[in-house]
Amino acid sequence: GRIVGHYVLTLKFNFRNALFSKKAAMIPQTDVSWQTASWQEVLAGSIRDPEELLALLDLNPDQLAGALAATRGFPLRVPRPYLERIERGNPHDPLLLQILPTGREQLAVPGYGRDPVGDLHSNVLPGLIHKYHGRVLMVVNGHCAINCRYCFRRAFPYRENRPDRGAWRSAVDYVARDKTISEVIFSGGDPLASGDRQLAWLTAGLSAIPHVKRLRIHSRLPVVIPGRITDQCIAWMTEGRLKPVMVIHCNHANELDGQVRLAVAKLNEAGVTVLNQSVLLKGVNDSVPALEQLSLRLFDAGVMPYYLHLLDKVQGAAHFDLPAERAVELIAQLRGRLPGYLVPRLVQEVAGAPAKVVLG
Repeated sequence: GRIVGHYVLTLKFNFRNALFSKKAAMIPQTDVSWQTASWQEVLAGSIRDPEELLALLDLNPDQLAGALAATRGFPLRVPRPYLERIERGNPHDPLLLQILPTGREQLAVPGYGRDPVGDLHSNVLPGLIHKYHGRVLMVVNGHCAINCRYCFRRAFPYRENRPDRGAWRSAVDYVARDKTISEVIFSGGDPLASGDRQLAWLTAGLSAIPHVKRLRIHSRLPVVIPGRITDQCIAWMTEGRLKPVMVIHCNHANELDGQVRLAVAKLNEAGVTVLNQSVLLKGVNDSVPALEQLSLRLFDAGVMPYYLHLLDKVQGAAHFDLPAERAVELIAQLRGRLPGYLVPRLVQEVAGAPAKVVLG
């Protein structure tokens, strides 16, 4: 009886996988390869269906139910250039773990909330967050090129923070009135998901304010769609008087392929300071070798390691979290293997604090 039952289950499993593989083979291919497409086309062609994602990566379709449940609260989005860096058939791939929705996101965990860093309290105008002295953050775009499953703004009210040009003028006026503000940060979502014309217009308005000295852009796009770093993009960053700083977001050395290196090289050549911030993620980069390789490859690519963040305790991401003591231990070991300038600062963002808290 056990043998017959096992045989029937095996037939059912193989039949289901055959159907899944057949569906994967039927997925229509885009007319334009992403290698030759514009960044807008690549962005529009991002994978949004968990079933398609599992099929393309040869992953067990048993994960589909949990993935579909998770995407009801936070959609799947992953561009094809990033997808190609993920090892097929490997459910533990560190890049896959960052973007694959899972049923664990549905668990309500005490201590994890919807606004873990206090953004809402500092949301002084639509699209404008003023949290720290001397700098403000503009939520330029509510969309990302990739939806990282640990995102601390996954529940942020983007609909209420989508200003039109009139509201953006109010935000620029706010900056102009406060002479303590010397730096403006473009954030989101992802600011580079916006078009260059809008970004150029906004940058020009800020450049006209004498006490604003620096423009910082926080973006994952140079990593996930390197083709976004076009001549037009670099032009609005560098042609004004503001000193541009690009902070990319890379968590693992495998994210840094040749196309990313080319994008960073263009930024370096244009005089843009390029830094990296990472998030410490369980199963992704929570080992000394992983963090060491990340810092080394970043520096080789022309990027300085900047911050390593403890996970912001957002609801749905608790399975990525690590104790602060473990993080401090990892950084201490990393200092024994790398020169000081390659060791990122371990930080935690605490709601209401006047700055990020440096640990270790």
